[in-house]
Amino acid sequence: MLWRKFNGDPIDLPIIDAVENAIKRETEKGYHLKVCIGTDSQVKGAETEFATVIVFLREGHGGFMFIHNEKTKKQYSIKERMLVEVAKSIEIAYDLCHLFNLYNVDMEVHADINTNPHFKSNDALKEAMGYILGMGFAFKAKPEAFASSSCANKVVN
Repeated sequence: MLWRKFNGDPIDLPIIDAVENAIKRETEKGYHLKVCIGTDSQVKGAETEFATVIVFLREGHGGFMFIHNEKTKKQYSIKERMLVEVAKSIEIAYDLCHLFNLYNVDMEVHADINTNPHFKSNDALKEAMGYILGMGFAFKAKPEAFASSSCANKVVN
């Protein structure tokens, strides 16, 4: 899986090592960290592009993120695409959660799903919430889900 920084620089280490190095570096500087993981997607013609982000928040001092993009020609219904986004976020959260526990870093999984039933993405809300909470992760949906609805959204648009 290829990851990069927001400025485009590639992350050459395995993502687990890059995240651990970031946690160590930021905590040594005295920052209290929180990590938010989210995925967004955009259908562009016959392709669907997914962007997964790991957002590191330095309490009171901004933040930074790591980004992974992938494209597929698979066609999804809106509900299926929302749940694939959630699955991609959970996959990386699961791979990294031992680090967050080890270094006492709060972590949330953000779903780009609207809590307003008038929006089509709301059809996936119950399943997404159950999936994320069932894995033992903190869950945020729109409008609080900035990692997916703002950060990842910026990458795919």
